[in-house]
Amino acid sequence: MSGHSKWATTKHKKAVIDQRRAKSFAKLIKNIEVAAKIGGADLTGNPTLADAVQKAKKTSVPNDNIDRAIKRGAGLTGETIDYATIMYEGYASGGVALLVECLTDNRNRAAAEVRTAMSRNGGTLADPGSVAYNFSRKGVIVVPAEGTTEDDVLAAVLEAGAEEVTAQGESFEVLTESGELVATRTALQEAGIDYDSADVEFVASVKVNADAETARKVFRLIDALEDSDDVQNVYTNLDLSPEVQAELEEDED
Repeated sequence: MSGHSKWATTKHKKAVIDQRRAKSFAKLIKNIEVAAKIGGADLTGNPTLADAVQKAKKTSVPNDNIDRAIKRGAGLTGETIDYATIMYEGYASGGVALLVECLTDNRNRAAAEVRTAMSRNGGTLADPGSVAYNFSRKGVIVVPAEGTTEDDVLAAVLEAGAEEVTAQGESFEVLTESGELVATRTALQEAGIDYDSADVEFVASVKVNADAETARKVFRLIDALEDSDDVQNVYTNLDLSPEVQAELEEDED
C-alpha cells in the first residue's frame, strides 16, 4: 500500500503541476493578445509584445500558441479580444497587503472569484486606494544567475537607468523605473546577458516581515487567487528572512 500511496501522491503532484502550467500558459497567452491588440503584431516596434513573447518562450509555451495569440490579438484572424483590467486591494494574514490584478472578459465572475478566494483563505478586501498607495509601478527584470555575476549585470544596466540589482537565489532581479524597462533590458541584450522576463510590476515601498506560519497562510491565499483564470498577477509586500525561507523550503522536501 505504501508504494501505491507514493504513486498516488506523485500522480497528484504531477496533476497539480500540469494544471498550474496550463493556467500559466493561458495567462501568458492573454498577455500576448493584449499587447498585440494595443501595439500591433510587429515585435520590433512593440517592446511590450516582445517581452510578453520572451516570457512565454522561457516558460515553454509552444511557438504555435504564441503565433496564434499574436494574430488573434492584432485582429488578423477576425476574432475580437476584449479584456478589462481590474485591480482589487486587500489584506492577508499578518496585515500583509495584496494587490490583485485581473484581466477578464467577465467583471462579475472576476469579482466573485476574488471575493471567494479571500473569504475562504483568511483574506479581506479593502477599499480602493487603501493598499495601492504603498506600491509603485516599477520595471522588474529577472536574469538567470547561471553564467553571469551580479557585477556583470550591474555593469550592463547601471547607465541604462537601473535602480537596483539584487541576488534572488538562482537569479538576479533588476529594478528600474517603469519607463526605463525597455532601455535596461536592451542594455542587457547588448552586453550578451540573457534574461527570463521583463515586466512592469507593482513593487511595495514598505515591506512586512512575517514568520513561517503567517507566510504559509499568505501563500495559500495567493495560490487560491491565482487559481482563478481571471487573476493575472498578485503583488504583495511580504518580506521573509533567510531563516523563514529555509523553514518554508523544508516544507517542500
